[in-house]
Amino acid sequence: MGVYRVRVSTGSSLYAGSANHVQLWLVGQHGEAALGVLLRPARDQEQEFKVEVSEYLGSLLFVKVRKRHLIKDDNWFCNWISVQGPGGGGPEYRFPCYRWVQGNHILSLAEGTGCTVVEDSQGLFKKHREEELEERRKLYKWGNWKAGLVLNVAGTSLSDLPEDERFLENKRVDFEGSLAVGLADLAVKRSVNILSNWNDVDDYNRIFWCGYSKLAERVRQSWKEDAFFGYQFLNGANPMLLRRSTQLPERLVFPPGMEELQAQLQKELKEGTLFEADFYLLDGIKANVICNHQQHLAAPLVMLKLQPDGQLLPMVIQLQLPKIGSIPPPLFLPTDPPVVWLLAKCWVRSSEFQLHELQSHLLRGHLMAEVFAVATMRCLPSVHPVFKLIVPHLRYTMEINLRARNGLVSDCGIFDQVVSIGGGGHLDLLRRAGGLLTYSSLCPPDDLADRGLLEVKSSYYAQDALRLWEIIRRYVEGIMDLYYKTDVAVRDDPELQNWCREITEIGLLGAQDRGFPTSLQSRAQACHFVTMCIFTCTGQHSSIHLGQLDWFSWIPNAPCTMRLPPPTTKDATMETVMATLPTVNQATLQMSIIWQLGRRQPVMVPLGQHEEEYFSTPGPKAVLKRFREELAVLDKEIEVRNENLNIPYEYLRPSLVENSVAI
Repeated sequence: MGVYRVRVSTGSSLYAGSANHVQLWLVGQHGEAALGVLLRPARDQEQEFKVEVSEYLGSLLFVKVRKRHLIKDDNWFCNWISVQGPGGGGPEYRFPCYRWVQGNHILSLAEGTGCTVVEDSQGLFKKHREEELEERRKLYKWGNWKAGLVLNVAGTSLSDLPEDERFLENKRVDFEGSLAVGLADLAVKRSVNILSNWNDVDDYNRIFWCGYSKLAERVRQSWKEDAFFGYQFLNGANPMLLRRSTQLPERLVFPPGMEELQAQLQKELKEGTLFEADFYLLDGIKANVICNHQQHLAAPLVMLKLQPDGQLLPMVIQLQLPKIGSIPPPLFLPTDPPVVWLLAKCWVRSSEFQLHELQSHLLRGHLMAEVFAVATMRCLPSVHPVFKLIVPHLRYTMEINLRARNGLVSDCGIFDQVVSIGGGGHLDLLRRAGGLLTYSSLCPPDDLADRGLLEVKSSYYAQDALRLWEIIRRYVEGIMDLYYKTDVAVRDDPELQNWCREITEIGLLGAQDRGFPTSLQSRAQACHFVTMCIFTCTGQHSSIHLGQLDWFSWIPNAPCTMRLPPPTTKDATMETVMATLPTVNQATLQMSIIWQLGRRQPVMVPLGQHEEEYFSTPGPKAVLKRFREELAVLDKEIEVRNENLNIPYEYLRPSLVENSVAI
């Protein structure tokens, strides 16, 4: 009983407000009160009013919302509703929403403290949890875009997505506007260069976009250098392939006369300074046919040595796996004629482009994040603390992935048009890579230990990934410790267990044989799993995504396709190189797409800086505050370190890491 003060916050996007009337009800432990039709929500406004309630409600549990319209039904984006009372002296309750209110049905918003099923011993939220998940499972259904791939959200067009997964207006305008700019530039460069006769790799300067990336300029100048070539395995766009050698690879067959090379490799192996990058996943993948011209793929192996100064130098390149009964493929060496050695490195860089875009970027970043997103929406109600913890890191993932399926890797999409692994080979690679994806490879402490990179001081990716992982882990533990006091509490939470099982058994097509858990048996195991999910959606994706504009803009350093077969002799000329590298049309399209997707996004949320407040109580807010403070410290330390580096490494700077897979 008494007067309640109600505040309603509406989103800031262009169409967040509504001309419809909004009706509210307050639901407490001891009663319910209808507040009537009280407002028309205005964009980017916080509206406040007071209302007298005659009933005794007790502690508030829900606010119920219904939007009524006379003529036009327009959606309303509600941030949150706050209620204080009675009389202004009572507690203030916050009801987070952060979604679109549609139609005229009643939407129940739970108070933002958060609780598990175990904590909800009186069953105050039981009906709400069940009804919310039942409704969500109708909206968020599993789809299978292509047989054998990890699952995705069902739907073939943007209109099939739930409204809450769509880009808000500012994001949509920026994305589609940049696409228009890229296509316009593509048309200009095509028309200017289509009749050009290119004879040297420097001719790619004619389509190079100057000014977008200082590092891309450096790549253009230094890409032929062996140290620069090796550096990219440590800190380039795809630092996920390199591993310390524990033995000489079986595929490395030494022709007669190369005993000295074999001895050198054995020496580096014994000293622990021998590393390898093996592109075996590409072996046997069918190459694309573009405009009736057969393209080509290789499956290189690169052996490298780590110098005392931290430089990683290539020692030998093998471009194909040996075949039984066939002559062993040649081994290319730094002592070969410069053009021959350059062509071998171009083949490695082209293979790197294929695995980067499909295995490291699309599969390990985008598709994994979508599995987490769909499972979260199907299994965790909004009152669940893990939902509140993880949902900011799932924003926009479903739409950006659907756009990729419809434009990049679709039939007749960008990959089919200009990438050597397109035309179906990209799907075979995704299936092959998905079948080998392990849980430990998504957790930097385990992955870097397995690959022998923990003690490599010149691997700035490894250093930053470990530190960022630990900061996220402490954040996750801080939240989880507030809600799970014992291991039994974890084991007895059916929603948490269903979420874990749905990810592993359904979304990942039964990945328990590769280490993914089907249940969470302790607080430590639960924290590790949630940390993996958040790191994958943030740091891991950014470490792969942010380097594209820097490393792939200079086409010879990352050829999207190769037009001649891998060399089997050492008589290549510059004419051979130019006949192998992409055409003007292919290179120009690669440049345009890399610019659009790789540019720094003006509409982005840095890691941990989301405005949404899903938790309403001081405990989780304090944990988030500490998280942000630790991120700021790491950001500053990386900035200071980078001032002394020849090539600054920024892809895991918290201020540049996006809070979700949103591009």
